[in-house]
Amino acid sequence: MRSYLFRRLAQTFPVAFGVVTVVFLLIHLLPGDPVEIMLGESAVPAQKEELRRELRLDRPILVQYAEYLSGISRGDFGVSFRSREPVLREIAGRFPATLLLAGTSLAVSIIVALPLGVLAAMRRGKAADLLSGFAAILSLSVPNFLLGPLLLLVFSVQLGLLPVSGYGTARHLVLPAVTLGLGMAALLTRMVRATVLEELRKEYVVAATARGRSRRAAVALHALRNALVPVVTVLGLSFGAVLSGSVITETIFSWPGIGRLLMQAIDARDYPLVQGCVLVIALCTVAVNLATDLLCARLDPRMRYD
Repeated sequence: MRSYLFRRLAQTFPVAFGVVTVVFLLIHLLPGDPVEIMLGESAVPAQKEELRRELRLDRPILVQYAEYLSGISRGDFGVSFRSREPVLREIAGRFPATLLLAGTSLAVSIIVALPLGVLAAMRRGKAADLLSGFAAILSLSVPNFLLGPLLLLVFSVQLGLLPVSGYGTARHLVLPAVTLGLGMAALLTRMVRATVLEELRKEYVVAATARGRSRRAAVALHALRNALVPVVTVLGLSFGAVLSGSVITETIFSWPGIGRLLMQAIDARDYPLVQGCVLVIALCTVAVNLATDLLCARLDPRMRYD
């Protein structure tokens, strides 16, 4: 296990390097000059050139790339063009909000998917199974940028039950978390159903029912734990989708997280801040995937990584 952990940590470096390189090139190829965005069209050429030298944008792109890599190796992600604050400080101020939203969204998906998936497996071919499948397909068909405004119109504008946007209370968290969690819950529901059905066909579950255990007890005490291993794997892989989906969701609900910060940085062509946000999201995804592999090994001792 220790050697596997070291190998996975070593794989983080080429992943981070690839993310940094791709994002750096893409953000510099996008149309739009950050200097003109910051100063406006009324600025004279001398002012633009002075600001461009101050931001070190007058240097060749390869030189800028080398300087950025050198800074990252020292833990320096640069300074935001817009706020003139260190990028790490900007991200650290927004990271707790994104972490709260992502964790709550995962909790919503688990709370919805686990009972529905088990119920659908135990009622295979019946009304509960058919309704579960229909709800999952419907949820997967509605993207976040449509589901979020729909929830706002119903629960905030029409019913007045929840705030339209903001941050600070549990009521502000409900709509963004549900928007992010429902899509993942639909995928997990079908996964739970499929894995539980597969486990129910195995001999150890049949033997448990033959010993006098009820079908519910056989599922709860025997089949469910083994069925959770692929579910946990999918859940970990979906964490990256949650972080990427938070970009749209945080913008819709004015949630002060990294996703909204990333959108603001892209609009302002704030190169260091865009690169820092994407790199943090990529590293978080790698870390969660590693934690998922270790958790799966705990759930199923038969798994070996040596």
